[in-house]
Amino acid sequence: MPHLYTDRLELMTFTPEMMQAATSTRDELERATGFSIASGYPSETYKEILPYKIQRYRHFPEENEWEGLIIHKQDQCVIGDMGFRRSTDNPKEIELGYSIVPAYEGYGYATEMAEAIIEWGLKLEGVERIIASCDPNNAASARVLEKAGFTSLGEREGKIYWST
Repeated sequence: MPHLYTDRLELMTFTPEMMQAATSTRDELERATGFSIASGYPSETYKEILPYKIQRYRHFPEENEWEGLIIHKQDQCVIGDMGFRRSTDNPKEIELGYSIVPAYEGYGYATEMAEAIIEWGLKLEGVERIIASCDPNNAASARVLEKAGFTSLGEREGKIYWST
């Protein structure tokens, strides 16, 4: 993905090299990105899937343009990540996923990121809409998606699904 900028955030590609550093130490990730790293990033759950992502993007580098880091411009700090993946149900849809470390939640950063990434994503060739999902008990995530312009499609299989 190209570098995208909002009032308070910078969104940059999360390269396989950066992902590899993220599986190691905070110092390694700071060296790889050139930014400080917020406490709690990456989550242990995300660390577990990084080896899969690294392998996938080394074999399909064109897909890596859809993975990014969320940088807090004023703090010069990685505060989360976001990315798209092609929908398994419809090749004209891409699914947005994201995470922000707890210390930066509740300040509108996720909404700001989502608005910017949606604007960019809808310009990609062949993309007609962006979808997302969240846990029905995660009111904050639902509010982010709503404020970013998503419409709820209802609940199924234990998740609320959303679409632009």
